[in-house]
Amino acid sequence: MPEVSIRVLTALAQIAPQDWDACAAGGAARPEPFLSHAFLSALEEAGCAGARSGWQPQHLVLDGPGGVRAVAPCYLKAHSQGEYVFDHGWADAFERAGGAYYPKLQVAVPFTPVTGRRLLTRAPDDGAARAALAAGLAELVRLRNASSAHVTFATKAEWDELACHGFLKRADRQFQWLNAGYTGYDDFLAELASRKRKALKKERREALEGGIEIEWLTGAGLTAAAWDAFFAFYMDTGARKWGRPYLNRKFFALIGARMADRVLLVMAKRAGRYVAGALNFIGEDALYGRYWGAIEEHPFLHFEVCYHQAIDFAIANGLARVEAGAQGEHKLARGYLPVATHSAHLIAHPGLRRAVAQFLEHERTAVEEDAALLTELGPFRRGAPPGEAE
Repeated sequence: MPEVSIRVLTALAQIAPQDWDACAAGGAARPEPFLSHAFLSALEEAGCAGARSGWQPQHLVLDGPGGVRAVAPCYLKAHSQGEYVFDHGWADAFERAGGAYYPKLQVAVPFTPVTGRRLLTRAPDDGAARAALAAGLAELVRLRNASSAHVTFATKAEWDELACHGFLKRADRQFQWLNAGYTGYDDFLAELASRKRKALKKERREALEGGIEIEWLTGAGLTAAAWDAFFAFYMDTGARKWGRPYLNRKFFALIGARMADRVLLVMAKRAGRYVAGALNFIGEDALYGRYWGAIEEHPFLHFEVCYHQAIDFAIANGLARVEAGAQGEHKLARGYLPVATHSAHLIAHPGLRRAVAQFLEHERTAVEEDAALLTELGPFRRGAPPGEAE
């Protein structure tokens, strides 16, 4: 590749938003929300992603004769928190053997287990630029004296490409709801086994007992009062779930100001005040569920706000799927099926690399078998589930 170079950014503010977004979009009209300059820079400006939080930006930029040709969201990390692809066992084993697992490089969207492109080329078919970014990651591992580089929640195509550049392949699964062209929630229910259909109808009725009302807030509806209420939910639930929530009020203010048309708050109200809510992002063909919180306990309200309402919104807006975040086999009974996720790992130390490679070979088989079993146990009537995806 003549006349190209790679530079490392220590803040997303060092690149013009239009240059980043052109690569993040990859030929589409606009990038998916989590890859956009608006989202990633909000994390940095709010202090959620930075050196103090252990997510030190090291973004790669590939420059060519015509300007910025490709980018990759990359972070130097001093821990393995907020990634949703767990490598704590690798770190423990390596450090018990006398190695230093941290720092490591992470190519990812912080705190966001959503599949998407990670080697972001302005032209979607620019394989040479992706190869250059892969080589750049290997060099950055050396320059930063890092143990490894991890490209998480990558696309299947990137997964295969990175394997050709020495990265190890890891697979997992998460649950997604797939839209088979339904015109309403009842169309979806009709695809379920009778017992499952009755259970979900009962669940939805009981979730709204006690005078619960549901509101969808997006665009101009995302008022400061609505954000204040949601942030209280997020902090209360996040503190109990994680110990220390990753995001702060400034971050929510920034995304509310910059990308309100791509945000959906599903809020539950009782007696005139909000009591629970879920934050979603609206993609080009998917709704991405991210955070939930509540200050009152109501049976089944979590399922209603996070999963059923997301399905309603996806159907109403013609979205192909709902991605409801990491883990959670309870999603299966609500029509969310296991879908493969992919990550790629470059391990510098030969001994650690061999051990991880052996582990991943067995893990991939187990994950595949687990996904097949879970699909069989799903709520759909006998036969292939509607909208089934690889």
